[in-house]
This record gives sequence, C-alpha cells and structure tokens, in this order.
Amino acid sequence: MKRYWVIGGIYADTKFDRMQDGGPEQRFGPFGTYEEAKAEWQRRAWSTVDNANARYRIEEESGDTWYWVVGGPYADTRFKEPADGGGEEWHGPFKSYEDAKIEWSRLAWSTVDDAMCRYRIEKLAYGERPRKAS
Repeated sequence: MKRYWVIGGIYADTKFDRMQDGGPEQRFGPFGTYEEAKAEWQRRAWSTVDNANARYRIEEESGDTWYWVVGGPYADTRFKEPADGGGEEWHGPFKSYEDAKIEWSRLAWSTVDDAMCRYRIEKLAYGERPRKAS
C-alpha cells in the first residue's frame, strides 16, 4: 500500500535548500491516498501563500515514481479550474524531483507576469498515466 507525505515548511530563502530555523523539513502524514495528501498540501500552501520562502511538496513513500510539472492558465486565482478552452498542461515525465524542479522553474518564470497562471510538481507511480497530458 502506498503512503504519501506532505513535506516542506518555511525555507531560509527561495533556493529552498535549507530551512529558516536550520532544522529539518516538516513532514505531515502519512496519508493513505494521494487525494488526502493533496488536500493537506493545499491547506498548508494556501495558509502560507503570501510567504515567498514557504514551499510544500507531496512525496510517495515507496515504489518507482515519475515527476510531472502540472499547471498553466486558470479561470481564477483559486487555481482549481483551468481557463476556458484548455485543461491543465502536463510536462514530463522526469526521473527526479530536481529535474522536474528545473522545468517547473522555467515554466513559472516564463509566466511570472500572469497572475492567473500557476505550476506545481506532481508525483505519479511508474506507469501511471497523467489525467490529461499535453
């Protein structure tokens, strides 16, 4: 059975490589389903949305995984419904979180002036297909 964790917190800077307090990243979970972990991730991400040094991610505890960069333009700033005429874009897969983070950074910076555009990194089990791939 797969288990999921929400990992992150407040980092020292936007390199996201060390925590503000010098300690380890916070871990929340385990969650039995990805959907439960995503709900916790959303709760934590939205509670820190105004802090540029806050970052959370979802990690799966076992099995081979692929990373995808997901997002694009959304209908509103709740970032739940894609803008009219399209679905979420899925970029990948990437074998490592670091590789996906490079693509996430490229896409996020290319749309930095568009308040209705957002990207995130999703983790899927090897062979699991994205809901909608671009």
